[in-house]
Amino acid sequence: MVLVEMAGAEDTIYLCNFRVSVDGDWLCLKELAEGGTTSVGVAKVDSSASSSPGSPPPSERDPVCIERSNLVNICKLVVKELIESSLKFGRQLDSDSVPLQHFFIVLEHVLRHGLKPKRGLLGPKKELWDLFQFVEKWSYEAQDITASVRDLPTVKTHIGRARAWLRLALMQKKLADYFRLLIERRDELLTEFYETGALMLADEAIVIMGLLVGLNVIDCNLCVKEEDLDSQMGVIDFSLYLRNTGADTSPEDSQEQTDMTTVLDQKNYIEELNRHLNATVTNLQAKVETLITTNALMKEDLAIAKNTIIHMQGDNDRLRNERGLPTQQQQEQMDKEAKKASRVSVIGCEEEMQDLKLQLEEESAHRKQVEKELELQIQMKAESEMAAKLLEKDIHEKQDTIISLRQQLDEIKVINLEMYRKLQECESSLKQKTELIGRLEAKAGEMAETIRNLESQYVFQDSQSSHEPSPAGQRSRSKSYYEPLSQREAEEAAEGEEGKKGGIGKSASMCELQNRMAHPL
Repeated sequence: MVLVEMAGAEDTIYLCNFRVSVDGDWLCLKELAEGGTTSVGVAKVDSSASSSPGSPPPSERDPVCIERSNLVNICKLVVKELIESSLKFGRQLDSDSVPLQHFFIVLEHVLRHGLKPKRGLLGPKKELWDLFQFVEKWSYEAQDITASVRDLPTVKTHIGRARAWLRLALMQKKLADYFRLLIERRDELLTEFYETGALMLADEAIVIMGLLVGLNVIDCNLCVKEEDLDSQMGVIDFSLYLRNTGADTSPEDSQEQTDMTTVLDQKNYIEELNRHLNATVTNLQAKVETLITTNALMKEDLAIAKNTIIHMQGDNDRLRNERGLPTQQQQEQMDKEAKKASRVSVIGCEEEMQDLKLQLEEESAHRKQVEKELELQIQMKAESEMAAKLLEKDIHEKQDTIISLRQQLDEIKVINLEMYRKLQECESSLKQKTELIGRLEAKAGEMAETIRNLESQYVFQDSQSSHEPSPAGQRSRSKSYYEPLSQREAEEAAEGEEGKKGGIGKSASMCELQNRMAHPL
């Protein structure tokens, strides 16, 4: 960490008793004091977010642009610290997490930047809670958390409901998606809530959305009912973001962290696969409903076509009767009569014969035209029936696909539950082994203390017996006792080592050795 002194008070934003100063590629945190400012530290930030090669110097930039850049830089630091702290706890955080509290404070600063104030007593509402209520119109999943926030008994203010909504959206892992919905409706909605130059109306909002996407790997367990969300905004401790990140970790911790990361990655993969399968099932259900509607419409069109054919046939017969044209039976009868007349009278009027021929040709042409129309209607009917059969077959196939997808979804749920059960068993086994090791270590310490006490007692009694005069028989009895005692001590020490390894057989041998030391004669 490098300590520097920097100027340029106009290039800052104020958060609690610190301010963030941007100068080129560096982000500096300064502590405000009565006599001036004290530099706390600097941190390197992305040059693309703070300045560009062709951008003017900080003193000539717009203060609103500097505020947006500062908020983006602070948000990057907070999100990075939040993800790093979550890795230490298995990607699970609760309400007591300090980086998580700082994240909500910075996110509230981002959302309130450039928010329009209320115009008069009768002016429209310009609160974050009113903005968040629009999201449930575009996302079905947002309706649940919005309804839950409305029913919270401990939250009374609009800002408290907005904070509760953000926490529930983060636990739902949909905060980035809801943020994207707001940005997509920037022109039609956000312009009513924010002033010109606000961060939500600028390109920096896309950067914030990208940072929020990275938080989907974190599992947050927040108790919204127990938090005081109606109070003032909290204080950020910037010392968390200035510490040395190169701390060494032990190999055992890294191995456990690697195993936990693997399990969590598998869990996230299963959740993502489940999400994709749900989306596929929803799309297939929509297609099935569309096909059912199309089939019903085609059946109605077929019935209408049949009715039209019947009406056309009736109109054709009616027109024939009105015009006095012969029907098919009448035509056959006329042909027979003509043949008879031709047989009876070979010599006939050529003019009448020509008229009859012309009339016959006209009737034949009209008959062929009607037959063509009838064949066309029959063909259309056959095509409609074939299309209906194909649609029914497609519907059956879609239903089979839906059944198979549901079976796959059930199998994935079973696999997920099995993995969760294995994880619980591993955690319980690890806890039992840790407790067993602790009890064995405590027992070994007690045994070592007992051995030291017995050794000191043995040395003391040995020194007493050496200073007191005693007969030769007594010395011989003492000597004959203490020599086997040394051998028994060796045996007891060996049994103690075996008992330490196996966890049994130590306390009885130590009690016997203590009794022999207390009564040597």
